[in-house]
Amino acid sequence: MFRRVLVANRGEIAQRIIRACRELGIETVAVYSEADANALYLRQADEAICIGPGPSAKSYLNVASLISAAEIADVDAIVPGYGFLAENADFAEVCRSCNIQFVGPDPETIAALGDKSRAREIAQRAKVPIVPGSDGPLADEEAALSWARKIGYPVMIKASAGGGGRGMRIARNDPSLLNGFHQARAEAQSAFKDGTLYLEKFIENPRHVEIQILGDHHGHLIHLGERDCSVQRRHQKVVEESPSPSLTPDMRKKMGEAAIAVAKLAGYHNAGTVEFLLDRNGNFYFIEVNARIQVEHTVTELVTGIDLIQEQLKIAAGEPLKLRQKDVQMRGHAIECRINAEDPTRDFQPSPGLITTFIAPGGPGVRVDSHAYQGYRIPPYYDSMIGKLLVHRDDRPRAIRTMLRALGEFIIEGPATTIDLHKRILSHSEFLAGEHDTSFVERHFTGAAAMRPKEG
Repeated sequence: MFRRVLVANRGEIAQRIIRACRELGIETVAVYSEADANALYLRQADEAICIGPGPSAKSYLNVASLISAAEIADVDAIVPGYGFLAENADFAEVCRSCNIQFVGPDPETIAALGDKSRAREIAQRAKVPIVPGSDGPLADEEAALSWARKIGYPVMIKASAGGGGRGMRIARNDPSLLNGFHQARAEAQSAFKDGTLYLEKFIENPRHVEIQILGDHHGHLIHLGERDCSVQRRHQKVVEESPSPSLTPDMRKKMGEAAIAVAKLAGYHNAGTVEFLLDRNGNFYFIEVNARIQVEHTVTELVTGIDLIQEQLKIAAGEPLKLRQKDVQMRGHAIECRINAEDPTRDFQPSPGLITTFIAPGGPGVRVDSHAYQGYRIPPYYDSMIGKLLVHRDDRPRAIRTMLRALGEFIIEGPATTIDLHKRILSHSEFLAGEHDTSFVERHFTGAAAMRPKEG
């Protein structure tokens, strides 16, 4: 096992990694920007090193600063968490060249799966259903028009290097395709320094279901069941739960086997997520692999009892998985609400600033993962997530009731938050019946709908 690691992230995931390391007896070195000088996770690490100014490009995305900090601190490994450089193949390669273990997949695997069109090819070779789409990257707008007419509208234009909903546009006719093509390419170039696009058939109102996988360096690959991430806004997840209310045991088995097939062909090691769209007829389609830990990994931890961050560290240290597929049991139902500093009544405008009151909920079945506290000032440079509120109960109805109770106890004053939005989501008849899809938030909780009182 590692002696000492550098946590190349911030906020709640840095805190989560530090906690996992402490239980394994691993020393931690936290990094921070000048904007995070008062962050809670810095007090929990064994050492803390400032790596630059507030903007992420000058700190958390600065590879030279991170490697310098790792060398100064004499660490064995770098743990990237999610976001920032977690899926950056070049960063993973730099770590390897510096003889520092990157806690994640190999650089070659990250590169292959990070290119969404290449990932589709891997899924096809693994005989896993994919959404009909272009045969590789689009050369130009004429190629996009040709494929759209062949597949049939509506279609989705997607960035090959995409993530987080950026570089994506829906097109329902030729004019919207041409407009969306140029918008998506510009956005992808700005966000990922790669304007390569491909095209897929747009599946109307699907469910978004993902499978958590773990693979070691000894040929063992397992899946840990699914998470339903259908409650999302502009391709950003809002609420996650496990198990999915839309899967039967047979569908769960088939999707798990499909995820393993893709991961095996990609030579996957460490933790990852294979994402699928599920249509109204029970057909599922591969969309991508997230070659890292996910924000919502905690949902899987609650229903399986498996510490995914600790498993990541053990795998990266060369240990074989002790679990086999038959050992994985899903118990009860877990729900996660992402609590963001955003104002839903103002088109989810970010709301950074000072938290004047912070009272976290508690009681049976409640978990709060947050780096925030009373007196903490939310910086304007990063994502708006304050923390994650999770519940785990015997079944879905009880989990919903517990989550509503916990949301009612959660008091955050100062910035606007999404707490009240979550109350409305979990009280809505569509969500209660488990009949929601990826258009649910847009249909009921944006624009004028955001101002309406909650149901019930």
